[in-house]
Amino acid sequence: MTSPAPQTTPHSYLVGGGIATMAAAAFMIRDGHVRGSTITIFEQLGRAGGSLDGAGNPKDGYSLRGGRMLESKYLCTYDLFSAIPTLDESRTVTDEILAWNETMETSSNARLFGDNRPIDAPEFGLSEAHILAIERLAIEPEAMLGRTSIADQFDPAFFETNFWFMWCTTFAFQPWHSAVEFKRYLVRFTHMVAGFNRLQGIMRTVYNQYDSMVLPLRKWLEDRGVRFVLEAQVTDLGFGADDRGKRVDSITVARNGKAETIPLGADDRVIVTVGSMTEGSHLGAHDRPAALGTKRDGGAWTLWERIAQGRPEFGRPAVFSDHIDESKWLSFTTTFSNHDFFHLVRDLTGNAPGEGGLITFAQSNWLASIVLPHQPHFIGQPDSVSVLWGYGLHMDRPGNFVAKPMADCTGAEIMTEIIGHLGQAALTEALLAPANCIPCMMPFITSQFLRRGEGDRPAVMPEGWHDLALVGQFCEMPDDVVFTVEYSVRAGQLAAYRLLGLDRDPPAVFKGQYDPRVLYRAFRALHDLG
Repeated sequence: MTSPAPQTTPHSYLVGGGIATMAAAAFMIRDGHVRGSTITIFEQLGRAGGSLDGAGNPKDGYSLRGGRMLESKYLCTYDLFSAIPTLDESRTVTDEILAWNETMETSSNARLFGDNRPIDAPEFGLSEAHILAIERLAIEPEAMLGRTSIADQFDPAFFETNFWFMWCTTFAFQPWHSAVEFKRYLVRFTHMVAGFNRLQGIMRTVYNQYDSMVLPLRKWLEDRGVRFVLEAQVTDLGFGADDRGKRVDSITVARNGKAETIPLGADDRVIVTVGSMTEGSHLGAHDRPAALGTKRDGGAWTLWERIAQGRPEFGRPAVFSDHIDESKWLSFTTTFSNHDFFHLVRDLTGNAPGEGGLITFAQSNWLASIVLPHQPHFIGQPDSVSVLWGYGLHMDRPGNFVAKPMADCTGAEIMTEIIGHLGQAALTEALLAPANCIPCMMPFITSQFLRRGEGDRPAVMPEGWHDLALVGQFCEMPDDVVFTVEYSVRAGQLAAYRLLGLDRDPPAVFKGQYDPRVLYRAFRALHDLG
């Protein structure tokens, strides 16, 4: 056994600067009364926030890799931000979100768009066999589903229904993704099925989530002494043991071309974000396609692979990192120097920006969708500028109006395709003139949905380890669902409480599937009974 160096004040080292570790740091301070000056967060990029990003300016264009939706039952997220003031310190972030969504309530008049017109409150179009399959999945034990896919559970006709078009584009599912994850989503969001064809219940922040959530949280942490070390890649952990079990005894960090090994004290704590759904992301430009990256473009997957070797309790990263063809898709952010495009979509759909949510072009070969958020979407965005976000799930198919796969398209070509689906091809030149579309290729964006089995995802507190927690989108927490802010925050909260030995738990996952009223409304919706 190693003999760790004595240390009077325990320190906490958090690997990855995303929402999971930032949440863990906040809960350590708020609920564990840990001094912020004893917490260090290492982030390989030049800014914190992880997948909750947002950057750019009106001249060069804004860019978002994605936009995370919220809903009223994200109890861990609202618990966290109930203690975090907004940047202007006028209220808490939670209060701001709740008040904003009372004013800007999502109710789409055009969840699907086809034949040059919006489809208002589209019917699900499910057969009785499809509904029975959905109901069976909701109650079937996960162990029985194993590594099966969604396609293994349904006939081909299911994937041509409006229900599937709306479900897969809202949550980014593909037919080959995990049936277990699909089941978890069905159960987790049972209470939202009744308003699903209008996106009722979907909540958003005032600005993009970097500006509205990450910046206030980082400020709160830094005000309390938390140290953010940016452009610092953790490349390895050293392991040992003591009388309490296995432990991390050192951290190796590469920074400014040099590697430094930090020895850890006996009571130090380590929280590691395993994997990354936005690793290897590459931006294109209005005149250039986005390149496809790999897991070697950053350090998140490499670190998980290294520490998991010979340690099955750390999971199996290859299950999620080695199938890029099944986890990639392309998003795009378009900055307009006027509001003509927004006014056009408003007139076509009947929704003002911020009210309608995601618009999916059901006849699109790319299965493309766009969302027009309330403007401004960025702090400091000029009044004359508007910003939209969109993405496509079938990026390797030729477009309907641009005879190229989406993956090979420039930003201008992507917007040409979108304008065509709006039935406004004659206006393409005029609408493109004030536009700057920046594509973003993300090779691992839905890797957490890939088919998996028991043990592929590690527990937040791996068995046998007393000073180490694993967080992010690739740890295992029963009942809750990945690809959400809530999942990362819950992991961070659980890690903080367990490492500090606190006698408390994160708020329980809301389980509307046990409420007869929720089930009745979902039953009527699935049968298109209104």
